[in-house]
Amino acid sequence: MTQTIRKIKIRAESHRLVKPFTISRGQKNTADVVVVEINDGVRTGQGECVPYARYGETLESVTAEIETIKPMLEGRSNKLKHPFTRDDLQTAMHPGAARNAIDCALWDLEGQQSGLTVPHRLGLQPRPLPSAVTVTLDTPAKMAQAAKQLMHNTSKKNQLVKVKLGGADGFAADIGRLSAIRDAVPEATLIIDVNEGWKPLDIISHVDALKSFNIDLIEQPLPADNDEILKDINLPFCADESVHDSNDLVHLNPGYDCVNIKLDKTGGLTEALKMLHLAREKNLKVMVGCMVASSLSMMPAYFLGLQADYVDLDGPIWLEKDRVNGLQYSHEEIVLPARPLWGWD
Repeated sequence: MTQTIRKIKIRAESHRLVKPFTISRGQKNTADVVVVEINDGVRTGQGECVPYARYGETLESVTAEIETIKPMLEGRSNKLKHPFTRDDLQTAMHPGAARNAIDCALWDLEGQQSGLTVPHRLGLQPRPLPSAVTVTLDTPAKMAQAAKQLMHNTSKKNQLVKVKLGGADGFAADIGRLSAIRDAVPEATLIIDVNEGWKPLDIISHVDALKSFNIDLIEQPLPADNDEILKDINLPFCADESVHDSNDLVHLNPGYDCVNIKLDKTGGLTEALKMLHLAREKNLKVMVGCMVASSLSMMPAYFLGLQADYVDLDGPIWLEKDRVNGLQYSHEEIVLPARPLWGWD
């Protein structure tokens, strides 16, 4: 869709978390995001992204990247002979957080200009969407207690629980964590997310032990550049750091049964939709994941989640305060408010 863009605003924000969020690569106490607003003179579209430290992104680098593309977006560049579109964006910027914020802001603006909501444009019917809830990395006892509390708060006996592993204390300690959690919540559906924290020998030597925990998915157990052995192991693996966009799917290790699509990796909803369709063609399951961020980041992913096998979009529940008209979380289901802050006319 073509639009006239008059003004683009960029700002960085920091949202305090209710408690620390810990994974194998470290701990965070705030959600640091970049927000883009694109105005056509009457309406304003918004998008939010989270700089991905794993790939060297920072608030400063993402902001600078968006500043670089501003002249083209605002029609002040002679590189284009027509108004800037989302299709132009896909070739003008590489996948990543900066493109995500702009892409989602354009989706939002287009909806307001056309009078058509995002779900209407995608042919989707919004509904309550079950989401995984995350247990972050800690001691076995504390993680088991957190998982037990999650199950106590839901009426679903098979609630999807994502467990962060890959601790610096090693694989044996992770097995101890898993054992404590499975004993505490025997009926929960478990996904474990290792964030590249294990070594090939850890998995090769403990296949039977891992199978005994009845795990639905093992997400990114090995570093993205050292995951070759997964194709020879009969366990349900999900790629996260090993796959960013649809181009990566072409060369994806056949050991993966599932891919985690995150808009901050794909560079926005446009590429994420393309990636989802290609994953289906390759008979891969799809998880829609997120960084810890507000509902402005989560809402575009929610519409992708309506088409996914697994949904992991609990980012806003980690914030002390989410945005007005954000997603609502009730009994581990995501519900749209009456007037969503993004994607509506």
